[in-house]
Amino acid sequence: MVAASSTADVIQSAEGVPLKVRLARAERMRKLGAIALVAPLFLFLMVTFIAPIFSMLSLSVQNEVVPEILPRTAALIQEWDGAGLPGPEVFRAFAIELAAAKKIKLHGKVAKRLNYEVSGYRSLIKKTARKLPPPETSDAEIIDAFIAIDKRWGETKYWNTIKNASPRFTAYYLLTAIDKRIDAQGDIIQAPANVSIYVRMLIQTVWMSGVVTVLCLLLGFPISYLLATLPTRKSNLLLMLVLLPFWTSLLVRTTAWVVLLQNEGLVNDLAIMIGLWDERIQLIHNRLGVYIAMVHILLPFMVLPIFSVMKGIPASHVRAAVSLGATPLRSFVI
Repeated sequence: MVAASSTADVIQSAEGVPLKVRLARAERMRKLGAIALVAPLFLFLMVTFIAPIFSMLSLSVQNEVVPEILPRTAALIQEWDGAGLPGPEVFRAFAIELAAAKKIKLHGKVAKRLNYEVSGYRSLIKKTARKLPPPETSDAEIIDAFIAIDKRWGETKYWNTIKNASPRFTAYYLLTAIDKRIDAQGDIIQAPANVSIYVRMLIQTVWMSGVVTVLCLLLGFPISYLLATLPTRKSNLLLMLVLLPFWTSLLVRTTAWVVLLQNEGLVNDLAIMIGLWDERIQLIHNRLGVYIAMVHILLPFMVLPIFSVMKGIPASHVRAAVSLGATPLRSFVI
């Protein structure tokens, strides 16, 4: 099948192709075959997981309500320096576009968007839409006409809010996720304490996730070791008990814990009966109840991977380590 070339020291196949080229071609085909096997899974992940994430991220910076419904106002107010009140042309454009938005019932979307940044803007927009100055109002009178409708139109911060909401892309939603916001002057500031909840909730979530993970590890590791060292017949029986929660509805499991942990539940009754505590204590609708329920739900996901790894380690390795002088703990760990 392989012959030496008469003109050079190059090993060739029977077809006359250099063996190095033939091997490279075979390796390339092997890689293409591997890629072909992985491609459907990669495409599935792209369509069902990665693409929705990027879609949600794009929505987090889109800010199309004000520029689409009030385009002329959004364009004019960007030329305003943010000091004092904008010029009469901004007031007039706002009046015309707000009247048009009211006719097609889109002024509520503008009110909702602006109310995100300044509380009370929803009522201000709806009140103004009902009492807009007539089209024949002159430039010299239109500012006073708006202030007559509501004195808040004479405050700079309300117009700065429209200016901040006018670009088609905004960092408002991303900043809100970390308890920041953009003030009337366009500076990034800390959100008020009464609405600063996202960072605190994120920290609490990470903390509770860590506690549940540690508890699952502390409980799951010895269970996995027991399953891996017991005879197959006994370990299969215990493994069925570990898998039992998978065969029970999550709703049923949650309801069962509510029944057990409520103030008049079985756990409180049993604890008082055996003298563990004297008064009924709150075991649910608090962190303790969350820890108990989450550990129960997630424990099998900790046990099964550890068990599969331990089961693949021959017991003879541990015995060999001990026979060579290692302590039982060292042989187990290493």
